[in-house]
Amino acid sequence: MTRDDADSHDHRSAPLGAWAAAMRDATPAELDQAMQQLLASAGDAAVASLHAPPPSQRRPRRSDAVTYRVRVDLSGAKPPLWRRLELASDLFLDDVHDAIQAAFGWTDSHLHRFSSGPPWSGRDAEQYLCAFDVDEGDVGVPEQEVRLDELLVDVGDRLHYTYDYGDDWQHAITLEAVGPRDADTLRAVCTAGRRPDPPEDCGGVHGYELRVAAGDPAHPGHDAATAELAEMYGEDVAADLIAPVPFDVDEVNAALAASGLHRPTAPAELPAPLAELVGAVRATEARRQLRQLIVDAALDEPVNVEAETAARMVEPYTWLLRRVGDDGIALTAAGYLPPAHVSAAFEQLGFADEWIGKGNREDQTLPVLHLRETAQRAGLLRKHRGRLVRTARGRAALDDPVTLWWQLAERTPPQASNGHEMHAGLVLLLAVAAGIADGDVVDGAIATVLDGVGWVGGDGAPLSTFDIAHSTWDTRTMLRRLGALTGQASVPRRAEPTSDGTAFARAALRTWPGAG
Repeated sequence: MTRDDADSHDHRSAPLGAWAAAMRDATPAELDQAMQQLLASAGDAAVASLHAPPPSQRRPRRSDAVTYRVRVDLSGAKPPLWRRLELASDLFLDDVHDAIQAAFGWTDSHLHRFSSGPPWSGRDAEQYLCAFDVDEGDVGVPEQEVRLDELLVDVGDRLHYTYDYGDDWQHAITLEAVGPRDADTLRAVCTAGRRPDPPEDCGGVHGYELRVAAGDPAHPGHDAATAELAEMYGEDVAADLIAPVPFDVDEVNAALAASGLHRPTAPAELPAPLAELVGAVRATEARRQLRQLIVDAALDEPVNVEAETAARMVEPYTWLLRRVGDDGIALTAAGYLPPAHVSAAFEQLGFADEWIGKGNREDQTLPVLHLRETAQRAGLLRKHRGRLVRTARGRAALDDPVTLWWQLAERTPPQASNGHEMHAGLVLLLAVAAGIADGDVVDGAIATVLDGVGWVGGDGAPLSTFDIAHSTWDTRTMLRRLGALTGQASVPRRAEPTSDGTAFARAALRTWPGAG
């Protein structure tokens, strides 16, 4: 060792030497404490290392959508079991999941996960998580945020897909070719495949091969497979096991068509509140219904309203603005409209047809209370020093019904709504924009989407019919007040959208705060 080496060695080891010297004079308790600190520090570093996300495998998205020809192979199957798909490159991974489910005849009854990076299960593989795994806090990226063209770029690139963590079906998705596409090209098509569909819950690849052999008397392993299944399940049960369903490209494409993949609206193209709702939905069926509603709502169609139509629809709010007047209305000590104004609204706006009572106390006359509160939420009126007065927004719209119409659209659903009421209101608006007249269909869609987000009733049970009616009451009442829905408040499920209501709902979805 040279002098320079010795000096360097002494310099590097000085902190360790000082620590050792301190430990020589330490008490047993101090030694124990120091050891615990060292172990804790090492443990924290190890935990941090385990939970650190791997390097991202994602690359920039393509600026133009193309057609990807991919082959999806089920790992471990001999002879090979595969499906060939033509997919739009801008599909998100949750859409790719739907396409694979249809291609292999899966029923989406189990969890799944995508991953990228060699090997697929290694620590350097980036994981793309289904909704359940996201909620469980697993390390990875939500699949609905990742596009196919971020992971498959060059021919030969590969993506991995696991379905059913028990049977552990492993799929390799390989990019075979990149081709052009136009607006009329279907977004997911199956062009070829080999071998029957693997049954759900059959025990993985081994169980699949047993069923293939047992269902084919000409298979060289038929007798052995039949005996093994009989030993596993009993002869009576084994006799009832159905051989895997043969691959049929036409049936796969029919399933792809039914999945809604051919007419999606990408979340990035949606108004922000709807994009956020799509992102919040965890269940596949709920996402399908929501996306179909978005497509049927035709949000890209122009919205125009004539002055005469607007004046008829906003008339209750115009009446209230004029009633408030330039000087405002002195409110009661409890903050309500005085009886004279409540009675005038009750009689002149026809509220007696929908409400039982004298109609002279605002806190007991819900139609008047709702009218006043929604006018405040729309920024048309406000309370100031014990009076109800017009805002600058309200004054500007008083003699301009088209402006008032748009201002009300911008605040529907009413902004005071809580989370589940806001989501319910958005789905209701989509149904109105789509012109859906069947109240059971509308309420069913609302229930499916809210359940897909994770909303439950007060007792933790799935949302009931009463819960749905309560969640949509505010928005339904506002739409009915404007003539966007027919029918009475007492039977909301019989309300049907009017042509004017369809236009209003589209305007609301496109202009609601955050939608632009």
